[in-house]
Amino acid sequence: MQKLLCPIVFGLLTILLSGCSDENANANSTDTFVRAADLSFLPEIEQSETIYYDNGQPKDAIQILHDHGCNTIRLRLWKNPPAGHSGMAEVKQMAMRARVLGMQVWLSVHFSDTWADPGQQMIPQEWQVLDFDGLKAEVSGYTSEIIQQIHPDIFQIGNETNDGFLWPMGQLSQNPLQCHELFSAVSASIRAQSPQTKIMIHYAGTSGAVEFFDSFEDIDYDSAGLSYYPVWHGTDLDELSSVMALIQNHTGKEILIAETAYPFTLGYDDWTNNIVGLESQLVPGYPATPNGQKQFLQSIRNLVEWNPNGNGFCYWGGEWVAFRGPESTSGSPYENQALFDFDHNGLSVLDVFER
Repeated sequence: MQKLLCPIVFGLLTILLSGCSDENANANSTDTFVRAADLSFLPEIEQSETIYYDNGQPKDAIQILHDHGCNTIRLRLWKNPPAGHSGMAEVKQMAMRARVLGMQVWLSVHFSDTWADPGQQMIPQEWQVLDFDGLKAEVSGYTSEIIQQIHPDIFQIGNETNDGFLWPMGQLSQNPLQCHELFSAVSASIRAQSPQTKIMIHYAGTSGAVEFFDSFEDIDYDSAGLSYYPVWHGTDLDELSSVMALIQNHTGKEILIAETAYPFTLGYDDWTNNIVGLESQLVPGYPATPNGQKQFLQSIRNLVEWNPNGNGFCYWGGEWVAFRGPESTSGSPYENQALFDFDHNGLSVLDVFER
């Protein structure tokens, strides 16, 4: 289904966006509370001819999210990914598909060729021979290219940068001054070319989050983004709320839950081990059922809306169904946390995205 739709969509987008400029980058500016879904796996999943359904009707996955009130698509961007997925060309096409529906584009720019997170922040291979000044220049130039090519509404500097990014030169614990210089170089490049693009700094979890954002008071940015997964960051929603309040009070920045997810079942749809599969990994009062998943995300949204500076949330992995078939041992470790059931039909959690 989607394989037939995409060429038509891309042709239309090319016409509509051929004159795209910074002035029209913010496609949905009147709808300011961010209700986002990260759909970075979607191009790879679509290649398998996987079909998504909304109330039993086949439909493009982005269209389904849009129709349920999602106003922002989040996409990870890798510098030179070996398999091509999440590279500039693919992300640009995905951004165009979102824009034609009037949705905003939020880029999670990893500044790496692969996954960047609190445990790894690898410098792209082509930059590994550079000294610090050369790295800073390349980072600035790459940022400019991203702005020119994709015009993001939200530019997230790095992904889960608890200990900085672009290690070892930008490792916060080892080279704090250089880390801040790199963040500042990216921020300055964004501001110079696209002043209306919001700049986000992203931290995983609640432990140490307040101190982290306190240490970035010298950086020009707009939004503090937090990843919150109960399996890794604890099951106390009150603690999450308290940490968000402290960050808001200390920094005055916008607060967003940049990544979260929750299971609708502890079962599985392929032979790939799932990340969440035990009752002990759940938040008390939120069972692994479709309604439990919905109530969890609603509670996350409520916490953000209760914060004076709360400005949105993003669901991660909602598209990551078991697309390689039930016998796969290298499929999705996330299909029980998707926004779609094992028949790829949209779940009731989609209601939380409504405006």
